[in-house]
Amino acid sequence: MSKAKVAQVYLERISKLHDYLTKQELDAVVITSPKHVYYLTGFFTDPHERFMGLVIPAKGEPSLIVPALDREAAAAASTVQTIHTHTDTQNPYELLKQVLPANLKKLGIEKSHMTVERYEALGQAVCAESYVDVEEPLREMRLIKSADEVTRLKKAVQLIEDTLSETLKTFKIGQTEMEIVAELEYQMKRLGADGPSFSTMVLAGEKSALPHGTPGSRKVQEGDLLLFDIGVAADGYVSDITRTFAVGQISEQLRDIYETVLAANEAAIAEVRPGVTFAHLDKTARDVIAAKGYGDYFIHRLGHGLGMDVHEYPSVHGQNQETLRPGMVFTIEPGVYVPGAGGVRIEDDVLVTETGVEVLSKFPKKLTMIG
Repeated sequence: MSKAKVAQVYLERISKLHDYLTKQELDAVVITSPKHVYYLTGFFTDPHERFMGLVIPAKGEPSLIVPALDREAAAAASTVQTIHTHTDTQNPYELLKQVLPANLKKLGIEKSHMTVERYEALGQAVCAESYVDVEEPLREMRLIKSADEVTRLKKAVQLIEDTLSETLKTFKIGQTEMEIVAELEYQMKRLGADGPSFSTMVLAGEKSALPHGTPGSRKVQEGDLLLFDIGVAADGYVSDITRTFAVGQISEQLRDIYETVLAANEAAIAEVRPGVTFAHLDKTARDVIAAKGYGDYFIHRLGHGLGMDVHEYPSVHGQNQETLRPGMVFTIEPGVYVPGAGGVRIEDDVLVTETGVEVLSKFPKKLTMIG
C-alpha cells in the first residue's frame, strides 16, 4: 500500500471517531492509549510514565501531544500535522488544557486506559463538566479488519509458524521447557518479529494440563505431550497459535484426547460464516468434546478476538449471541486438560469472509511425533 493510501486510512479512522464525537455532542476527544494513538495516526511509542495524547476537537484539526524526546519520530510517522511536546519538567496537563477547546463541557476519554491518578490530574487541569467513554466506537472500528490489517495479521502468523518450524529442528528429548522458550524467542527475533505477543508458553507432560501454566525446569521426556502456545508481534499486529505434539510414543488416552480436540477445532471452524453466532461456535466445539466424555475438562471459552492485541473483542463463548461479520478475526482454541495425565489445545487464527472462513494459521494439525 502506498504512503498516500496508508495516510488516508488513518485520516478516515479519525473522521469516524469525529462523527461519533458529533453525534454524542462532545467538545473534544483525548486518546491516550498508545495502541489507539497508533491505530488513528500511524505513530507508535511506549511513553512509559510520560503523557501522550491525540486530541480531536469538535471544531478544528486534530493534534498530537508527545514527550519532547519523541518529537522527531512522531513527525516522521504520524499523519497528524500539529504536534505539541512537553519536557520531563513540565506539566503535560497544562499543555493539554491549552490545546483543548475553551469552556469544555463534555470530553471523550478512554476510561479503561485512564488510571485514577491520571483522571484526577486531567480533571484538575481541564475542568470539563463530564467525561464520556469512547471505547465503543474504537472497539467497533477495530472489530472489522481492513485488507491492510489482514495482511499484517497474516505476516504475524507466518512469522510464528516459521519460528515453530525452526525451533522444532533443534528439539531434543531432555531439553527443559525454558530452554525451548529461549530458542523460540531467539528465532522470533532472528526471523524479523518485534518479539513475542505474550509470554511464550511451552509445557511438557502433566504440565500440559495447565491451561495457563508457566514454563520452567521440567525436562521433556519420552511419552509426554508437549504444548506450544506462542505468538509474535509485527508491524503493530499479533498472532496467537497453539500446537501440541507427541514426544515419542504416547498413551492411548492421550492420543484419544488429541483426536477429540482436533475434531472439535475442525468442527467449529467449519461453522464459521457470516450470520452464525459466537455462541454457536462454542457449542459446536463443546458438543464434540462432551460426546467423547471430556466435557468437564474443557474449562475455558472457545476463543477471543485478535488484532493489535492478542486478546481483544469479541469473546467467543457460549453466551455471546453476536453474529459473525466479514472482517472479524478471532481464535478457535478448544482444549481438554486431564490433571496428572496431560492436556491438548489446538488453536487457529481465523478470518470471517463474505462467504465463510479463511484459516490464517496453516501449521499442520495432524498428531505429530517429535524427538
